[in-house]
Amino acid sequence: MLPFAQIAAALPEKPVMTVDGLKYPRIASGKVRELFDLGDALLMAASDRLSAFDVVLPDGIPGKGIVLNQMSLWWFDLTKGIIPNHLLPDQTGEFDRRGLRERDLQLRSMIVRKLKPLTIECVVRGYIVGSGWNSYQRDGTVCGIRLPPGLRQADRLPEPIFTPTTKAEQGSHDEPIDDGQGEKAVGIEQYRKVKAVSLELYRFGHERAQKAGVILADTKFEFGTDATGNLLLIDEVMTPDSSRFWPAESYAPGRSPPSFDKQYVRDHLLALKWDQRPPAPKLPPEVIRRTQEKYLEALRKLTK
Repeated sequence: MLPFAQIAAALPEKPVMTVDGLKYPRIASGKVRELFDLGDALLMAASDRLSAFDVVLPDGIPGKGIVLNQMSLWWFDLTKGIIPNHLLPDQTGEFDRRGLRERDLQLRSMIVRKLKPLTIECVVRGYIVGSGWNSYQRDGTVCGIRLPPGLRQADRLPEPIFTPTTKAEQGSHDEPIDDGQGEKAVGIEQYRKVKAVSLELYRFGHERAQKAGVILADTKFEFGTDATGNLLLIDEVMTPDSSRFWPAESYAPGRSPPSFDKQYVRDHLLALKWDQRPPAPKLPPEVIRRTQEKYLEALRKLTK
């Protein structure tokens, strides 16, 4: 990962909504990331697109993909002792030998191994907030896990909980699943392994963030397997797109804390009474600017 000042200075004035002009074939385009086939590897490029409620918004956040990619590279390096990841070693050399020398592309991309992604998303919650809070208010459970009575919004849970979801197609919503459904989706042994690793990764991330004055409230991990069945961490790791980050100094249970992630955009959209179906409304310039600032602040605080 580059030093923070260099990353901040490299952000484009206008959002990069799609990655074009490469000599390699594009094989997939998700809510944010685009995949290109390099033959013996994949190029994973993070655009500046922003999704909320599983819908891609018409306006991007300039440089968001660079921030996400650089933060993921930082976390991948810190967590490689817990689980190996999909990054090929010597990223600079990999870009150079493939003729991928455009600076913006390098900053928002990583060259990774070809793996088979698991069909579930691995969510870990350490605090009761968001959809988990809504579920707890209804029946005292989150994804079928019964929690102690009397919890307040944003309270820290006695222990982090593993609440996986389906991996929905673009435009659809991920659906929570329980342990039995998760075991059926990926196999009992594999499910138990990703559950244990996800919880270990979250605890590590929470402790590291806490030292930086940041609370990692919850996060999502994705995993893949190689040809021999080895499990690896893939996609992105503990970024503002896949996590809730709160400033520790203003954290107080009983309300939804201010955040460094795209909750700011979600709150704006909720205030519009949007039905959370495409097409999404456009974002005002102020919301775009403030969101960019929040992403940068998360990167600065975590990696200082």
